[in-house]
Amino acid sequence: MSDTANVWTDERLEKLKVLWSEGLSISQIGEALGVSRNSIAGKAHRMGLPKRPSPIAKTKSSTVKPVAAVPEPDREMPLRLELRKLEWSRSKCCWPTGDPKFNGFTFCGDAIVPGKPYCLTHCQEAYTTSRDSS
Repeated sequence: MSDTANVWTDERLEKLKVLWSEGLSISQIGEALGVSRNSIAGKAHRMGLPKRPSPIAKTKSSTVKPVAAVPEPDREMPLRLELRKLEWSRSKCCWPTGDPKFNGFTFCGDAIVPGKPYCLTHCQEAYTTSRDSS
């Protein structure tokens, strides 16, 4: 950029207004005028040009459409919906059974070993050491 690139002439200010109204990005306007995007942002603000919605927010709101999910048997189902159906108890084994992505996912539910979160069968599976497997 030359020293003249930093001079805001009436012609350059008018071009900035036109490009701004056409909806070009700040970076694109900067390239067209030969100045940094920060220079464009600051000048647009000082000139009181209308604010434009963030391209990030615009993309999110225009592409995301809420869809009501109706779970079907043996179809993928959000874990949080399955978990709402379960009755939790600290006295029942919380060993997971099935695939948490699908209907039918549950927890064992048998009586726990005192001080552990699992029943005897699942404690034996969960609490192993390398010595046990040799």
